[in-house]
Amino acid sequence: MAFHAPIATGRSNTGIPTGRLAVWWLLASEVFIFGGLIASYLLHRLNNENWGEIAANTSTPAGALNTFVLLTSSLFIVLAHAASERKDIARTLKFIWLTIGCGGIFLVVKAYEYTTEISHGFVLTSNVFWSFYYTATALHACHVIAGMFIMWMISHDVKISKNLHRVELIGIYWHFVDLVWIFLFPLLYIAK
Repeated sequence: MAFHAPIATGRSNTGIPTGRLAVWWLLASEVFIFGGLIASYLLHRLNNENWGEIAANTSTPAGALNTFVLLTSSLFIVLAHAASERKDIARTLKFIWLTIGCGGIFLVVKAYEYTTEISHGFVLTSNVFWSFYYTATALHACHVIAGMFIMWMISHDVKISKNLHRVELIGIYWHFVDLVWIFLFPLLYIAK
């Protein structure tokens, strides 16, 4: 007789599938992390007259490109979810990998930005603005990497038509990552 570890099921006392509820709980904790960081940033920004001069050194075109890339990736994960609902495995995989590809492009652009800024002497310890900039964007990039990794893991199950509901779950997470960037982009790149 083989022992099988229990797995999370769709049953829940709330009427919400367990996986979806877990993702929403995770995102609630993430709201506190990013919310606190953004609130602290705004308080410093409003009380510092020179902030705009310092923020003028960020690359708005690079930030705009990354915004476009992440919004496109959101479309791809929505299309992956729609395909998974129809049990269209090939299209689900295609759109998951397009989403992962967009995440990769985002990270390449972010790496280019970091190397350019660092080469100009703008490092984490330069001043409070750069501390916020690197902290917020690096934390966001870690979330992009985590999302890409989870999509890669999910794609293995999708190949064998297993656990297709997880495409929706990673989609919820990925939309949160995009939403955070929608807040970071104007604060760090536009509001100078």
